Amino acid sequence: MLDVSVALCTRNGARYLAAQVASVCDQQPVPREIVLSDDGSTDNGMAIVREALAKRGADAPTLTVLQNAPPLGVTRNFEQAATACRSALIALCDQDDVWHAGRLARMVAQFEARPDLLLLHSDALLVDGDLKPLGSTLFTALEIKPEELAAIANGRAFEALQRRNLVTGATTVFRRSLLAAALPFPPEWVHDEWLAAIASATGRMDVLPEPLIDYRQHAANQIGARRPTFKQKLAKALAPRGTKHVERLRRAEVLLQRLQALGAEVPAKYVDAQRAKVAHQRFRTELPPSRAVRWLPVLIAAARGRYARFDRGWQSVMQDLLERG
Repeated sequence: MLDVSVALCTRNGARYLAAQVASVCDQQPVPREIVLSDDGSTDNGMAIVREALAKRGADAPTLTVLQNAPPLGVTRNFEQAATACRSALIALCDQDDVWHAGRLARMVAQFEARPDLLLLHSDALLVDGDLKPLGSTLFTALEIKPEELAAIANGRAFEALQRRNLVTGATTVFRRSLLAAALPFPPEWVHDEWLAAIASATGRMDVLPEPLIDYRQHAANQIGARRPTFKQKLAKALAPRGTKHVERLRRAEVLLQRLQALGAEVPAKYVDAQRAKVAHQRFRTELPPSRAVRWLPVLIAAARGRYARFDRGWQSVMQDLLERG
């Protein structure tokens, strides 16, 4: 059976760590190791992890602790933890969630049956700080559509991810071999979406549609998941354009550069698709400040299918039509 390392990243998460570590240790198979990368915490979280593992005795995963001063930030912290992992599979782990019983066995079985599988993620049950269900799941909050999940399952993950990220790190397990292509993680990207993009371009990634963890939503979340209301969507559409399109263009360019650098590891169709994504994002970035002047080029691009291929369809069209310059 493939062995598993857990890349656990912490920052002042003492309140929730005991429950998370217990849920990790209750998995079958028990992970080989936990690599804890702490990002400048001032609480007793590391002591709590050590105590929780000591209670497990000889059956506990081994523990490696990395401490950052000053803090590295979320992406670099996970990069550090993943790089230090030694097992064939790496499970990304947030400090405040709880894994469901059987989660790891379910996911490891997929990797054992499918040698080409590089990354696997799942849905999650949204809960509050006390693990009380909020009546929704992660995929519902993110408004993930059945056709998006079908695209991933049918080997068209790269195509789906060009529209938007669908992968949340807390639900993700990937082969350590993926790091050869993914490292270093660029600062323009969050670790989970970068790993997914590289996995979809260099091999196969897939999704399990059922919730396999409790995903806490609380005031201290660094990255959470809440379904936006219509009012919030409208406010976003009417907000100033700011620098977000410039930042998205840079992200698209960074991915294109990495795919080109990987050479024969990446099929030419993905490089061509990402080059087209860069062109579309440059178009969006260079739209004129005047709403009135924007309408014609945006509607032409929409008619040519570019917003459907590279963005969230008419939601992105309306954003480009309504945003303040």
